[in-house]
Amino acid sequence: MLVALIAKDKHGALQIRKDNRPAHVEHLKSNEIVRQAGPLLDADGEMCGSLVIFEVEDVAQVEAWAAIDPYAKAGLFESVEIIPWNRVIG
Repeated sequence: MLVALIAKDKHGALQIRKDNRPAHVEHLKSNEIVRQAGPLLDADGEMCGSLVIFEVEDVAQVEAWAAIDPYAKAGLFESVEIIPWNRVIG
């Protein structure tokens, strides 16, 4: 199944994101369940959140991955949604 993780950063947390980005990218690359990933951007083109698409057996795998994400551990996110997703195009 495909699952989307949509996380929005806390206001004013860009430096937290930048400081933890190398560890987060390493975490993205550390397993085979991440299919696509990248930052959400605000009106000024600055990073303000994350979108990660996973291919997993169940949502619990995404929840476990998200719990140890360096961004989450650093307290970056204001909100995180984990939503099953159905690819129609692409």
